Amino acid sequence: MEELDRSRAFARDVKRIVVKVGTAVVTGKGGRLALGRLGALCEQLAELNSDGFEVILVSSGAVGLGRQRLRYRQLVNSSFADLQKPQTELDGKACAGVGQSSLMSYYETMFDQLDVTAAQLLVNDSSFRDKEFRKQLNETVKSMLDLRVIPIFNENDAISTRRAPYQDSSGIFWDNDSLAALLALELKADLLILLSDVEGLYTGPPSDPNSKLIHTFVKEKHQDEITFGDKSRLGRGGMTAKVKAAVNAAYAGIPVIITSGYSAENIDKVLRGLRVGTLFHQDARLWAPITDSSARDMAVAARESSRKLQALSSEDRKKILLDIADALEANETTIKAENELDVAAAQEAGLEESLVARLVMTPGKISSLAASVRKLADMEDPIGRVLKKTEVADGLVLEKTSSPLGVLLIVFESRPDALVQIASLAIRSGNGLLLKGGKEARRSNAILHKVITDAIPETVGGKLIGLVTSREEIPDLLKLDDVIDLVIPRGSNKLVTQIKNTTKIPVLGHADGICHVYVDKSCDTDMAKRIVSDAKLDYPAACNAMETLLVHKDLEQNAVLNELIFALQSNGVTLYGGPRASAILNIPEARTFNHEYCSKACTVEVVEDVYAAIDHIHRHGSAHTDCIVTEDPEVAELFLRQVDSAAVFHNASTRFSDGFRFGLGAEVGVSTGRIHARGPVGVEGLLTTRWIMRGKGQVVDGDNGIVYTHQDIPIQA
Repeated sequence: MEELDRSRAFARDVKRIVVKVGTAVVTGKGGRLALGRLGALCEQLAELNSDGFEVILVSSGAVGLGRQRLRYRQLVNSSFADLQKPQTELDGKACAGVGQSSLMSYYETMFDQLDVTAAQLLVNDSSFRDKEFRKQLNETVKSMLDLRVIPIFNENDAISTRRAPYQDSSGIFWDNDSLAALLALELKADLLILLSDVEGLYTGPPSDPNSKLIHTFVKEKHQDEITFGDKSRLGRGGMTAKVKAAVNAAYAGIPVIITSGYSAENIDKVLRGLRVGTLFHQDARLWAPITDSSARDMAVAARESSRKLQALSSEDRKKILLDIADALEANETTIKAENELDVAAAQEAGLEESLVARLVMTPGKISSLAASVRKLADMEDPIGRVLKKTEVADGLVLEKTSSPLGVLLIVFESRPDALVQIASLAIRSGNGLLLKGGKEARRSNAILHKVITDAIPETVGGKLIGLVTSREEIPDLLKLDDVIDLVIPRGSNKLVTQIKNTTKIPVLGHADGICHVYVDKSCDTDMAKRIVSDAKLDYPAACNAMETLLVHKDLEQNAVLNELIFALQSNGVTLYGGPRASAILNIPEARTFNHEYCSKACTVEVVEDVYAAIDHIHRHGSAHTDCIVTEDPEVAELFLRQVDSAAVFHNASTRFSDGFRFGLGAEVGVSTGRIHARGPVGVEGLLTTRWIMRGKGQVVDGDNGIVYTHQDIPIQA
């Protein structure tokens, strides 16, 4: 249910918003105003105001600001002897009076710069007992909002007579958090945002590394589980007060978000329904199960299920895959219906053609996926194979055996068929699996996950394969290096780089698929046209599609270059040239050679010879798949030896760089790294090794009395 709780919370039109900003956000060290944060806040509110939202601000900070100003004045006016005396605590009401005028002055100055008018409204708790006061308050605020004025509320601490803690249910407030909740109710706001100095509500003190951010507050689950940290040294309420205020407002029908006021974009993210901070909503219990699993729970469950899977016989594991293949075909109509909804939503959202193409499960796709799963099932069991056998000493035998990695986390692009391939590979290799697919394929992924997990016997459990439904869960999963053994990101360069930079878990994958086809002067022309056309047009969105065509300079003279260009352009391919090719062919010059189009477009460049082609590939390629088309065997061998890519082909389309086409059954991804696995990664890339020793009571005893033989023993088939 990726971000569904947020979208449901804001399903109705939000027009009137109450924003409360805490003292810790308004002020910095020493009680001085945090001008940068305050300015960013005013810019956000001004933008909302200009967009037609009715904005009401509740601002703390007056007491802290007044205290800082009075201390400074006291210091300036004190003699040395005065400073030697014990300093008395400043009167809080005096601080409030001094600070309030200064705080409002800052707001007026900043809003004036943004062409927005602000108004100050100071209120006391006792005033809310008066029905006439409440009526007048509503009329005044409505008049201001109609004039696009931003009302700024604060408690009038300078003359407050309040001495007991508040009870929101009685309609009397105690601090600005409860005042904000009370105003939201009284003024019939559509949303209340409480800005704090932390990201939201945590399960424990935010400074505790074991504390987790609660994205959606479920009263029945969380009210007895939360341990609050120390109250902010600056404000009066702290997180306890915010939660009480949020719960009261939410259960009266007003959605509430507690989030950080330190981020300049959080208010905008909240209004877009993104999962920022902690959401309080009267229907929260309907969205988030009271017994929902954490990221760790999901990973641990996958590991436990994987051990049950490994304990099965080879035939039983094979049967699971065959049952999955049957289930896919039996549910083809339902799967296609859900996929069509995803495709329609993507087209309506205006997604690029290449992204929509990845979503579509074309006719026959289900049958093809089922066939690939059956092919995996028919492969030799990869688990427990003896790879090496050694006699260490007389009667002491050591075996090196294949073993599952453990738990895999796969973050993959919007290709629902990838979910089937990855899940079947994980089952064949005995691994637990956590999957996070693209949100564009949400419905397709959900139905495929259900079909597959329903086919897994209870002796193993459906939790063998967990489906991660929100991107916000990924950071928590990436911290679980003690439970998750390998991360495989399949997506953009940005995604891969971000994951590599934020986890201690080993990462396998590739950032880009910038594949080259080099057509040498000794090529067969018809073969070159077939290979170039297939490499670009068979599936332009694939990572193994040709993105750059390199052509030997001599082919310009004999018209082969023109034939290659015509073959591409006549099939709708948009061409961009390097400096040399753009001049020769009169086509736009490419901004960079380091670009993956993922569409019917590519770059063309003319090179001196095979050495120049190799150099170009090393400088601009992504070490994925590169190809040479030539009839000269010496040139071919030179290219195959020297191009340092995961896959290098001679006279064959780059589109063959695929786990299924390699005979791996399927692939979990393509690795351009050099450690663990390289190229298309199938079952073998998801295995590691274990050592098994069988003896007859031998002991080391300082290596006395034992004769090491270290003789290889033939492995019997």
